[in-house]
Amino acid sequence: MNKDDFLKLGYKIKYERNKRKISQLELSMKTGLTTRSLSRIECGTNDPKYSTLLKIAQALNMELTELFDFRL
Repeated sequence: MNKDDFLKLGYKIKYERNKRKISQLELSMKTGLTTRSLSRIECGTNDPKYSTLLKIAQALNMELTELFDFRL
C-alpha cells in the first residue's frame, strides 16, 4: 500500500466509526488498541497490521474487505 492508500483507509475507518456514533475511546476499548494508535491509523500515518485491521473491522461490525472499499 502507498501513502494515499493509508490516508484512504484511515478516512474510511473514521467515517465508519463516526457513522456508528462511536468515539475513539469506545473503539479503543472494543479493540484493545490505544486511542493514540487509532488516531495515527485514522490520520494515515501508521501502517496497521492485519490483526489490527481485523480487530477494528470486528468492532465496527464490518467485514475486513469493507474497510478497503474506499467509495463512500
